Amino acid sequence: MSCSCCKDQEKYAQLQAVIDAKKGVQGALMPIMQEAQGIFGYLPQEVQQYIADALGITLSEVYGVATFYAQFVLEPQGEHVIGVCLGTACYVKGSQAVLDRLSEELKVAVGKTTEDGKFTLNATRCLGACGLAPVMMIGDEVYGRLTPDEVPAILAKY
Repeated sequence: MSCSCCKDQEKYAQLQAVIDAKKGVQGALMPIMQEAQGIFGYLPQEVQQYIADALGITLSEVYGVATFYAQFVLEPQGEHVIGVCLGTACYVKGSQAVLDRLSEELKVAVGKTTEDGKFTLNATRCLGACGLAPVMMIGDEVYGRLTPDEVPAILAKY
């Protein structure tokens, strides 16, 4: 039986191997952060501090990159990440009502994860499927031409 402490040690060992391979390479911070997020699932402050210490930079430099780029997440994500497009085409066609219904059904605020860790609900910008507006994605699955009434049946699949 392995403890979470051991699992964390394994993850930090993986991260250290990534850092060792990329340290000293120009522009290494972002690839290291991407790998770290892949290992941990997100970038908690402890991981950001570890990266900063290993690279000899400040935590604020790492945090600045983490908060500037939308690809980085600072909180644990649910098993299923839902992104509802609020870009112009989707918004005009009613995506806000879809987002509101999801929030209501999941009992979670936008940007947060359900208590059971099953879903994270995010508002996004253009998902590149404007012809299907309004659009949401759950993982890699795209749902288009949505109405709020379709939300419960879609969630039931997960």
